Amino acid sequence: MAAPYLSIVIPVYNEASIIASAAAELCQGLDAHGWDYEVIFAENGSRDSTPQLLDQLCAQNPRLRWFHSERPNYGAALKAGILKARGTYVVCDEIDLCDLVFYEAALPRLERGEADMVVGSKAAKGASDQRPLVRRVATRVHNTLLKVTLGFKGTDTHGLKAFRREALLPVIAQCVVDMDVFASEFVIRAWREGLKVMEIPIQLHEKRQPSIHLFRRVPNVLKNVGKLVYVIRIRGT
Repeated sequence: MAAPYLSIVIPVYNEASIIASAAAELCQGLDAHGWDYEVIFAENGSRDSTPQLLDQLCAQNPRLRWFHSERPNYGAALKAGILKARGTYVVCDEIDLCDLVFYEAALPRLERGEADMVVGSKAAKGASDQRPLVRRVATRVHNTLLKVTLGFKGTDTHGLKAFRREALLPVIAQCVVDMDVFASEFVIRAWREGLKVMEIPIQLHEKRQPSIHLFRRVPNVLKNVGKLVYVIRIRGT
């Protein structure tokens, strides 16, 4: 098959309650724009009926495909999905967002060569973040940690991203951490490599509560940030 214009990669974990409606809404919006696209669902470790529903959805729509990973691991699933993507441009999305306003803003910037990667920031000036206060604070604490330890100059690394696939594949090959911090490493390494990384503010309103509790993520986040600091700052790789 010819490579599509756009690949959308969405990690999913125990999303049986919204997977069908979110996929239908996303495809309806993508079709309305007339884009040639594929949607890749990176299912990882689901214990509900998400895999069975994905089987049905992909059988009904050839633009959809999915793969399974045994262990719940957002970062590993996202990375594998990006490597499977075939589009000229790739969007990393979330099943509870599917924000086509971000697509409309990011893709023209990539097409015009203004950026190699566009990050949808929840914390940039002009953004609106409707999440609970504790999660908004967690985003700022995480970003401050990245600033202090790695010198990152942006405002957000996790969530919506769009990029030119060929420009960012070498960056993906350098990434060494997984779980939630993979998304941060991806952005930080792109920035450190001198690629054009642009932030744009987003209007964030999630469609459901997170599938993994915030405080359960903290130990892995700290461990992986520590690993990233060691690899980049000490080993210089």
